[in-house]
Amino acid sequence: MELSLALKKHSNQEKAKLLQRFFKTGKGEYGEGDVFLGLAVPATREIIKSHINLPFDELQLSLNSKFHEERLAALLILVHQFKKADENKRKEIFNFYLKNAMQINNWDLVDLSAPNIIGEFLKDKSKSVLYELVKSENIWERRISILATFTFIKNNNFQDSLKLATILLKDKHNLIHKAVGWMLREMGKKDISVLENFLKLNYKQMPRTMLRYAIEKIPEARRKAYLNGEI
Repeated sequence: MELSLALKKHSNQEKAKLLQRFFKTGKGEYGEGDVFLGLAVPATREIIKSHINLPFDELQLSLNSKFHEERLAALLILVHQFKKADENKRKEIFNFYLKNAMQINNWDLVDLSAPNIIGEFLKDKSKSVLYELVKSENIWERRISILATFTFIKNNNFQDSLKLATILLKDKHNLIHKAVGWMLREMGKKDISVLENFLKLNYKQMPRTMLRYAIEKIPEARRKAYLNGEI
């Protein structure tokens, strides 16, 4: 496959070793078994420019690849195609993405694609699929559910982000804590009262990482008060 060959042509084994440590690919870690070619994201973005119209069957091959950058390339192509597509094609891309959710299996793959496909498609539609994903035993499907709402937040729609954040308060995984805290922080940048109302109800039961991410942009004195349980 041309895309695969183009990516492998630019592989860098030293960089790959660094990426495999950074993305926690060791036994028992969240990215266990993931394999890297050693390409930076800007390099991958440059390579896909000449493969931007690949059909689903070829993108499927890339999504099935053991190489992280091949899966990323396929997702970036889907994001590009989604932006250019009519409503019918967008629905096809949305469904294709969900069918391959288990292949979107690291945090960067989720973060660079879920808001731009799942979030964009659902802006004016039922959000029920997010409430199915949030119940998944698979961490990446849960991360897709909350990251998809980044698009809603950008459009000043916080309802589903808050509901999903509430569901995920007791999640056990640190990468979910970070994702929820990030979305809460983004809401706070749009409307501090929305964030504060959520925090007042929930901050004492929030995982510490989630809380730290959520309050990162608020004034220092207020931030310390939350961390010390003094609100």
